[in-house]
Amino acid sequence: MEQYTGSQIVVLEGLEAVRKRPGMYIGSTGPRGLHHLIWEILDNGIDEHLAGYCTEIHVKLQKDGGIAIADNGRGIPVDIHPTKKIPTVRVVYTILHAGGKFGSSVYKVSGGLHGVGASVVNALSSRMIIEIRRDGKVYRDEYEKGGHPIVKLEDGTLPVTGKCNKSDTGTKVTFYPDSTIFETVEFKGDTIKKKLKEIAYLNKNLIIHYEDQLTGEKVTYQEEFGIKSFVSYLNREAISIHDEPIYIEGQSGDIEVEVAFQYTNSFVEQINAYCNRINVVDGGTLVTGFKTALTRVMNQYARELGILKEKDENFDGKDIRNGLVAIVSIKHPDPQFEGQTKTKLGNTDAKSAVDEVFAAEVQRYFDKNVEILRIILENSLKSYNARKAGDKARNAVLKQLYDVDTRSKLASCSSKKPEECEVYIVEGDSAGGTVKTARNRRTQAVLPLRGKILNVEKASLEKILLNNEIKSMIASFGCGIGDDFDITKLRYDKIIILTDADVDGAHISTLLLTFFYRFMPELILEGKVYRGLPPLYKVDYEYMEKSKKKRESKYLFNDFQLDKFRKNLDNKIISLQRYKGLGEMDANQLWETTLNPETRTLAQVTISDTVEADEVTTTLMSSSVPPRREFIMEEAKYAKLDI
Repeated sequence: MEQYTGSQIVVLEGLEAVRKRPGMYIGSTGPRGLHHLIWEILDNGIDEHLAGYCTEIHVKLQKDGGIAIADNGRGIPVDIHPTKKIPTVRVVYTILHAGGKFGSSVYKVSGGLHGVGASVVNALSSRMIIEIRRDGKVYRDEYEKGGHPIVKLEDGTLPVTGKCNKSDTGTKVTFYPDSTIFETVEFKGDTIKKKLKEIAYLNKNLIIHYEDQLTGEKVTYQEEFGIKSFVSYLNREAISIHDEPIYIEGQSGDIEVEVAFQYTNSFVEQINAYCNRINVVDGGTLVTGFKTALTRVMNQYARELGILKEKDENFDGKDIRNGLVAIVSIKHPDPQFEGQTKTKLGNTDAKSAVDEVFAAEVQRYFDKNVEILRIILENSLKSYNARKAGDKARNAVLKQLYDVDTRSKLASCSSKKPEECEVYIVEGDSAGGTVKTARNRRTQAVLPLRGKILNVEKASLEKILLNNEIKSMIASFGCGIGDDFDITKLRYDKIIILTDADVDGAHISTLLLTFFYRFMPELILEGKVYRGLPPLYKVDYEYMEKSKKKRESKYLFNDFQLDKFRKNLDNKIISLQRYKGLGEMDANQLWETTLNPETRTLAQVTISDTVEADEVTTTLMSSSVPPRREFIMEEAKYAKLDI
């Protein structure tokens, strides 16, 4: 037996852990992870704004590939840290979990609570420059190759590189993402501008200047009306049933509450929640408080105005939220997010604060604007009547689900424990047959799809429920759909979409994700949906080890990995195979690369921005052609074609 000793335990010092596993800190090394670096640095300036010190932020895309972010806050401290005995700025930019956001003395309200942002960006940059203006002096620090400082300290402190007015304070960070870590180091101006616009909505009167030196474009964002303007922006393509968004604000204890909402003629609701201007995509207690108060208040008014008669049952929450577009934003001194991804708020006091403030202030508004109230209640009544009329037909369709014979399609697994089971949704019977042969029959089920499923963005629920492929999925999952959905009844811990790496495969994945997002969003929000990532290449190569020539095979999952492999001069490529589809792999290869939990690569489907997710889904999947054409034309320059 091979010995297992302390000498085999690798300790990653400083920021090396971040460089070794960047996905743990920023999600991915693709475009989303790349842009996440910007958001981390922006967070520091925004926290200064929330604390009352920063009024302007400048973001500049530079010609040399770097990006500079400057704020006019107080400037990061440069004095000697009491325990680390180095300049405090170096503590912030080189040590994980170091920052002024853990105690309440520096920031009463903050979004970045884990203290990893600045140091992680430094770790994943080939170069970073910090310029600080404090006390009439200008300081400069610089790092390279993943956070190694290159500025020599003078008596333990940073050298002063210039002078400024005492009132001129702030921090400027310029960084260059490391091309050996990221798949691309090219920032997308449109992605940055969309984020800056959202930040401006959520931080009323904060001035944000954007400049792109490559194109010469300059834009300034400032929103006097904050989230009220945000709702107007979200509804810019929709038909609203009342003219202006309704804006509510107030405070309960230490919690500040803002709500803006407007009704449209749509059949769906859209509630976007923010805590300390972080988009909590799973909502949580602040959304519960808003929904509870809205339902209670509107039912009370419906009775008082005679819209609901004595014999009528109350509107349910979905009747009242039909066509609703809302932003719920709170500032909380001690938010408790679920996990580093911050997708759900758990504070119970947030629920009661939103309920209390919203209920009191919205009644004050509606008492003065009864006509708008009537319009909204009439909309709820239409939804109520349609639900009652449609329940019979919908229930008849849903009843059919229990009679669906999935045996001819679903190759089930023998285990009945959901926590250890997973189902692969596979494109076509051919690939399905290979996956069925390769799988672990005890824990892995396979559901082949025959053709592409219905585009649910363009269809009614009744039509959707008549689609055979969709009926098979609903019956296989076992947790229902829509109002009847119950995730506790889900038969699988993982739902894995497995398609070929071509245009058709991408389209099928998109159709499936649209269905899940619109009718089973809890599957995505609870982290149950994945994409299987089969390799694109198999490479046979030779290398030298202790003067002996060795030969091995390796699977590579994208062109970025292939380029890195080719740049390693120690490897001599003997043969390179490009897989065009799952059918080109035999059962052993498929098991080793795609099905074996020990060796496979899965991409978990997540929602990091509910506003963007809703906009992109509507743009790409609805029947309106002009917005889709505009989106494709704009994004085409970033696409990678494999022809």
